Amino acid sequence: MARWRNRPEGSNWGEFGADDQRGRMNLLTPARRLAAVREVREGIVFSLSLPLDYPGGPGLWETRSPPRLAATRFANGHPAYPYHMSQFAKRATDVVCDDEVTLCLQYSTQWDALAHCGSEFDADGNGVREAVFYNGFRAGKDIAGPDDPGGTRAHALGIENLARAGVQGRGVLIDLHSEYGREPASVGYDDLMRLMDAQKVEVEAGDFLCVYTGFADLVLEMNKQPDHRVLYRSCAGLAGADARLQRWIADSGLVALCADNAAVESTAMVDSGAEREPLLPLHELCLFKLGIHLAELWYLRELAQWLAAHERNRFLLTAPPLDLPGAVGSPVTPLATV
Repeated sequence: MARWRNRPEGSNWGEFGADDQRGRMNLLTPARRLAAVREVREGIVFSLSLPLDYPGGPGLWETRSPPRLAATRFANGHPAYPYHMSQFAKRATDVVCDDEVTLCLQYSTQWDALAHCGSEFDADGNGVREAVFYNGFRAGKDIAGPDDPGGTRAHALGIENLARAGVQGRGVLIDLHSEYGREPASVGYDDLMRLMDAQKVEVEAGDFLCVYTGFADLVLEMNKQPDHRVLYRSCAGLAGADARLQRWIADSGLVALCADNAAVESTAMVDSGAEREPLLPLHELCLFKLGIHLAELWYLRELAQWLAAHERNRFLLTAPPLDLPGAVGSPVTPLATV
């Protein structure tokens, strides 16, 4: 039985197959990876990850807490950190450490799975809005909550689909920080096109667009004591409600939007006068309608500076998430090779 009769206006549901769970990552073909490899000229690598215990404290969202490390324990209750193996075998000289972590998967540098954000939409065509996700997958069945049978788990659209897609392709960087500094700005289509033209940035089908705003730099400077009042009034973000920007994203063929800020888009809700509308319209467009993965809180400063100094904006990006079946997000340590 088909999961939907209506698909959202402007969406690509079904275009990669009725059961597709990779979305626009399907455009990351072997030819696009070869094009990305050809961007490597120096062999220099930049890590694009914050330390995963940043931003620090309660973080930027009240539901997400920093990682907590602990020692694993043997059956006798002894912590394996450090553990002298002579206690197990008298002749042994080994001293071992073994640990575990409690980790909010979207606390720091991260990928969003397509199951991260859906919408209330009448996919059945019966006049009733259902909670539905990309390609018609349903809340309560395909994306199950704690009160659903089997408990919390994304049975569809989980982060493992991105991990197995082979996340390696061409990154293209647009530098918003050079234009706006740390002033708050909601960057729409006109301003983005102007900056792309000035910086000679071209985005092609299969590319990862990386947006440098300086937000993660500010997070690092706060040294695990994030001031939310300052952070949410600083740096640029994309104007998610801008209809022309949305059309450009849809038409560009980009497979992912990656930014160094907390949501890729500006989080100030724009009241369009509609009876119902998304709080995060770019999340709705990308994750729900188009199957475009979003990445947040990447560290882009050193890469951006190097690219600007060498009059470049393209690089090989390698950024697989954890292959953790059923998760709706994942930490990541992206690598940019120039």
